[in-house]
Amino acid sequence: MTPPRDIRILVVAACALIDSDGRVLIAQRPEGKPMAGLWEFPGGKVEAGETPEQTLIRELHEELGITTKVDCLAPLTFASHSYEAFHLLMPLYVCRRYEGIPEGREGQALKWVRATSLRDYPMPPADEPLIPHLIDLL
Repeated sequence: MTPPRDIRILVVAACALIDSDGRVLIAQRPEGKPMAGLWEFPGGKVEAGETPEQTLIRELHEELGITTKVDCLAPLTFASHSYEAFHLLMPLYVCRRYEGIPEGREGQALKWVRATSLRDYPMPPADEPLIPHLIDLL
């Protein structure tokens, strides 16, 4: 029997921001970051003392310049994926109500895409299993 290994669990909250046309916003990871060039759902690491919803409110403002509220974030599904250095647990929330126009404040490219087209964009392995849930929703 193999002894259990110590693995760090990283919790990252992600958001499927949906526009009035039913498209989903994805962001391209900028150069210099791990997995640069891949497309992902906006969000970020849940910091100590934060709920996933608080993380998304903070991250959506920092990354995209938009404002939303806890009541506007609906949990949809989650991903659980082992990377070499850590295990990622990523709840995915849906947000249809927000204030402002999303813009890439950290140098990232943004695209609004149909859920059925998400597979056309290379994504980190943890993001890929979330796509069918968005296709079913939208």
